[in-house]
Amino acid sequence: MSTDSPAEPLLERAADALPPLDTAPTTLVALAREAGHRGTPAPLAETLLVARPLLAAAGLAIPDGPLTVAAGPLDVRFTHVDTDSRVGPSGAAGTDDALRVSGTLHRVPWARAAEAAVVLTEGPCGGPVLFLLEAAEWRQVAGTNLAGEPRDDLVLLDVAVPAERVRRVPAALVREAEWRSGLARAALIAGAARRCVELTVAHTTSRMQFGRPLSHFQAVKQEEAKLVEEAALVAAAVEAAASALAEPASAEFTAWLAAAQAAASVAEITRVAHQLHGAIGFTELSPLHLATTRMWSWRDEDGGERAWQQRIGRHVLDGDGDHLWQQVTGAPDDTGARPVGQRPTG
Repeated sequence: MSTDSPAEPLLERAADALPPLDTAPTTLVALAREAGHRGTPAPLAETLLVARPLLAAAGLAIPDGPLTVAAGPLDVRFTHVDTDSRVGPSGAAGTDDALRVSGTLHRVPWARAAEAAVVLTEGPCGGPVLFLLEAAEWRQVAGTNLAGEPRDDLVLLDVAVPAERVRRVPAALVREAEWRSGLARAALIAGAARRCVELTVAHTTSRMQFGRPLSHFQAVKQEEAKLVEEAALVAAAVEAAASALAEPASAEFTAWLAAAQAAASVAEITRVAHQLHGAIGFTELSPLHLATTRMWSWRDEDGGERAWQQRIGRHVLDGDGDHLWQQVTGAPDDTGARPVGQRPTG
């Protein structure tokens, strides 16, 4: 297996300790890609690219262990009700931000392996809240995705969440959770795509047909070229998004682009890989299905191709449309067009 990834030293010790909080964003994305490449059975992408950044942005303490992220409607009430106040849909404000929470969060990734979950939901007075749930505070109903990865339901029965683990957050942080989740899935897909390329090239090189390797047939070469091309498209989009994480003006848009490209490329990557492997690619004898079933699952999680493309389209339509080419390509423009990904002001 290749050892040229900058994420590999961190991945080797990830079971014992996650990388430091000040690790460069590009390294964290590289680590998520390597996790996708190896099919690492842990919530590394969720922890490094979504949960920890959200906790940091909200000003909450960050646990040392693996984390997961969940969002959805819940029954949320203040623990300490201010009886003199009648504010919001729940009828009363609280003397502090301590909450009591009930409900079910569905298909939470790797919940059974996480020490805590970062939860986003509607607060009791309207507006989003973010809070941290510890694993002992939920009842778990086991579930999996197509690839057999844990996607568990978390049942909350009047859970008391102390004020120090709760923050009222702006809508922008909810949006950040969405695009970060999309980037995490794109990084995993990029890694699994590289695995598909490696396995397919190894198979066509070693498999003999009519006295020569499959890779010597022109039709096979053409299909392999398509496979490499699609994998490279995903890798380039993810690398661009990783570089943009340090630029708030463009991080969101480039993450959407990476998520959309990754989702769009999954069908072609998996088609070619399975076609060149033949029936053996679907069997337990071949590791290919471990990569492709994960890719099919990740493609449809946290939004899916159509949702990401719609967000890109809405962003472009928010502008005047006169500089679309510059926005899409990042080409220099002297007419005052917004840089790619920069949101309009005013």
